[in-house]
Amino acid sequence: MRSSYIFTSESVSEGHPDKVADQISDTIVDLFLSKDPEARIACETLTTTNLVVLAGEIRCKGVYENGAWADGALAEIEAAVRATVRRIGYEQSGFHWESFTFENNLHGQSAEIAMGVDEGSNKDEGAGDQGIMFGYATDETPGLMPATLYYSHKILETMAADRHSGKAPFLEPDAKSQVTLQYENGVPTRAVALVVSTQHKAGYCLQGDNADAAKYDVLKDYVTGVLTSTLPEGFVTDETKVYINPTGAFEIGGPDGDAGVTGRKIIVDTYGGAAPHGGGAFSGKDPTKVDRSAAYVARYLAKNVVAAGLAKRCTIQLSYAIGIAEPLSVYVDTHGTGTVEEAKLEQVLPQLVRLTPKGIRQHLKLNAPIYVKSAAYGHFGREPEGDLFTWEKTDLVEQLKAAVA
Repeated sequence: MRSSYIFTSESVSEGHPDKVADQISDTIVDLFLSKDPEARIACETLTTTNLVVLAGEIRCKGVYENGAWADGALAEIEAAVRATVRRIGYEQSGFHWESFTFENNLHGQSAEIAMGVDEGSNKDEGAGDQGIMFGYATDETPGLMPATLYYSHKILETMAADRHSGKAPFLEPDAKSQVTLQYENGVPTRAVALVVSTQHKAGYCLQGDNADAAKYDVLKDYVTGVLTSTLPEGFVTDETKVYINPTGAFEIGGPDGDAGVTGRKIIVDTYGGAAPHGGGAFSGKDPTKVDRSAAYVARYLAKNVVAAGLAKRCTIQLSYAIGIAEPLSVYVDTHGTGTVEEAKLEQVLPQLVRLTPKGIRQHLKLNAPIYVKSAAYGHFGREPEGDLFTWEKTDLVEQLKAAVA
């Protein structure tokens, strides 16, 4: 394992077009689960200039049953979607929460998928699809996340909070960040390069018809302050390369500047490239879909391994077949940092949490409207808040220590 290297991760804000799509899709998940904890949802969203399109397969008691919508359901869905876009902050001529065209193409779930997934008298609930899922944890940060991604998220979270509060009224919702850190002996020590591209109100740029150098200095000074206050003291030095809106102007953004699609920011959602990804997106899927629930439980287990002091880094892979309850494989890699044999952990972890779709959902309390908050700034590394982010808890630590003693 290399001990000295340079590594980079990126993040995108809640106003990035793909993240707008993710949040809309998870708005639908939360709405349906609030009506029916056993609802089945696979919702994809497309956003572009003044247009939002929903597509996918659903089943929900009291909302969509036997091929028909309940009275008022379509209006409630549209209202929830518009409320999400309004919360993000889009009131622009090219994308406005109140006036965009809305299309709802959701329809009933395939009977053949339902047959394989639903629990029956002679079988457990099966996985909603085949695939591989990964979980990862590292002791680089307090939240046991890769530092490059952790700081990328924090930069944009701070900017969004300042935009919503009015502290930075010149900001608009769309933004991206990128953090490049130098690692020495496996520990991040300084920032090599920092990039922030943020949508802004007219004039806060150096190029274009509205360019105003004085206004740009206001934006630049603000972003520079966010960077230095977010990263650890001493990380930003005179040698750090800092790029703020390097294209010159960023007034046209969000879905008006680029189309957005659900599930296109899966590396931002997970570990910033520091760990493998199974390929499946999370947003828009109910927790019977193991793309989501098994990735959550894999993170939960990896985080508890590191929190228990059994490794400094841990990667866990799970695999499933559609319609089959139990995972086909459990793989653990502690990257040479473990104090316990990986094979031992592979035996112990499934004894602490039943890794079937139903077992995962019950253990992590996933059958609840908890998902839209996960759809921006990462699904992992967040603070558990009641029923939110239960997969970030470290409540298995003592059981793990006892099981491997």
